[in-house]
Amino acid sequence: MEQEELRKRTFKDKLISGFNHWRFSTMEPLQLKIARYRREKDYFKLVAAPLISVYVPTYNRAEILMERAVKSVLNQSYRNFEFIILGDHCTDKTEELVSKIKDPRIKFYNLPKRGYRYPPTVENHWLAGPVTAANQALKMIKGEWIARLDDDDIWTSDHLEELLRFAQNGNYEFVSACYIIEKHGQRNVMDGSSAQGPYYNKANKPIKGDNPKIGGSCTWFYRSYLKFFKYNINCWRKSWNRVNDAELSMRIFKAGTRMGFLEKPLALYLPRPGEEATGLEAYKISAEEKLKHFEFKK
Repeated sequence: MEQEELRKRTFKDKLISGFNHWRFSTMEPLQLKIARYRREKDYFKLVAAPLISVYVPTYNRAEILMERAVKSVLNQSYRNFEFIILGDHCTDKTEELVSKIKDPRIKFYNLPKRGYRYPPTVENHWLAGPVTAANQALKMIKGEWIARLDDDDIWTSDHLEELLRFAQNGNYEFVSACYIIEKHGQRNVMDGSSAQGPYYNKANKPIKGDNPKIGGSCTWFYRSYLKFFKYNINCWRKSWNRVNDAELSMRIFKAGTRMGFLEKPLALYLPRPGEEATGLEAYKISAEEKLKHFEFKK
């Protein structure tokens, strides 16, 4: 996860963001209590091999999807999972390549359209691009746990097994971990950022209560009764935590979710072929290409 620099916001931006802040902060803690009341008892017994729902939102990146995300998911030491690949109205050969994999755990769904969602700047595509597909995937999950990765992410072979046992043993509802990032030929281990620290908060305030680290979304692993937390398509309108995953993880934390962090790298975040950077930096370097790739269709 990366933060985008502050931007000049319109009155409409402030109005919509303010309403969403009120709605999320009012409703989501209550939804969490209700979800716990209904479902938490199902997690008291440490089931050895519960069903995990893995999902990947993707858009016209068939080759990298197959080479990275799909290969690393199918290579997991933990085997009891469903794998939802959610195409954001893919028009390349994504569906063709996925259909060639004869594994009943894989489910592919392609959104029927990809219309206008936000002002199509390169920054907004990076901030909110996966939101619609990711939210559709969350509606489709059937497992007791949820894991998310992007089409260009790579998991270690023990990713699911490590996070499941860590979450179960710590009675956590949401866990994440370190990951390895490569930029300009250098690889480094990325630690998590403290929920009450400067990454997530513009103003430094005294720390009160829990202050867990939160890792990148490629390491998120959480109980499926938290699927009511949806990504915010208007995250780009905010003044801070504008990236869709950063915004969502803060809402999950502020609602009161029990969160844990595993101090072990369990994923690789690498540049895409032909690029040396990752994240927003890569989007800006190849801005013209990205604008063309993510162009909305009427």
